[in-house]
Amino acid sequence: MSAQISQAFLLGAGLGTRLRPLTENLPKPLVPVANRPLLSWAMDHLRAEVGTRSFLVNTHHCPDAYGAAFPDGRYRDATIEFRHEPVLLDTGGGIDNIRDWLPRDESFLVYNGDILSDLPLAAAARQHRERENAVTLVLRSTGEEKRVGFDPETGRIVDLRGKLRPDWTDRYQFTGIYFVAPAFLPYLAPGKIESVVLAFLRGIEDGAPIGGVVVDEGTWSDLGDPGSYLASGDRLAEGTFPRYSTDVVIEKIHPAARIVPGARIDETSFVGAGSVIGAGATVERSILWDDVEVDPGVAIRRSIIRSGIRVDCETEESIC
Repeated sequence: MSAQISQAFLLGAGLGTRLRPLTENLPKPLVPVANRPLLSWAMDHLRAEVGTRSFLVNTHHCPDAYGAAFPDGRYRDATIEFRHEPVLLDTGGGIDNIRDWLPRDESFLVYNGDILSDLPLAAAARQHRERENAVTLVLRSTGEEKRVGFDPETGRIVDLRGKLRPDWTDRYQFTGIYFVAPAFLPYLAPGKIESVVLAFLRGIEDGAPIGGVVVDEGTWSDLGDPGSYLASGDRLAEGTFPRYSTDVVIEKIHPAARIVPGARIDETSFVGAGSVIGAGATVERSILWDDVEVDPGVAIRRSIIRSGIRVDCETEESIC
């Protein structure tokens, strides 16, 4: 059975409050990771793993930034569309709002816009179809928020957030990646602002095949807070990510950046386009966005520097 999933809905409408001030003027899925938007890593992941070539992103905060990042409505060999939500609809309302775009007879994929992952998904896509699930959640057996009750013997989700089976002890981390068949759509509340979790719960109570698959191979990170975002540089520097494709370029120093002789940039740091690193300056385990100016002799350690900032003094464990 084919693993291809032709369409994917990327969740991009969140406010990114945990990443402030980085997200004051930029949606969270557009924060730069190796000098390109985080969202582009999600698209590369799905292109490589399940052959997705059509993407739709819901927007809310700073919606014009998406059009600026993808001005021609394409990403590599895929199309990318945007659906603005003037009022946040939450995840369930967001899916309900794009019913006209969804495939009528095929499953689609939903993917949180703030994750960086190279999980192998092809087998999960095939299992979703073979079991004729209404929904299949991709799970991890480790994580800080193991809130999904899952029965490995049946492959079914039995509880979410302790709402149905709070006594269920076999719990897993939800990755924010899930396959959705048309059979699930009736469990969404039309025109209502609500989490998709409520629709999952309605399906479980109704006996619908709400399934799960545990994928512990590969890397998965939620970049929703500054610490995890900064740690993404360590992961990329290891050279083992991403596993899904060999044509993905990890650009640590943008070609349009200027590194003055005598400056030192370590292997876990990233420097954006138009940035200038002065003579004798040191950048360690830090992410510098575009057009950052670092004065000569200044040391930056474990920090995130936004576009257009001039750094004229030692900066450590800071967000500027």
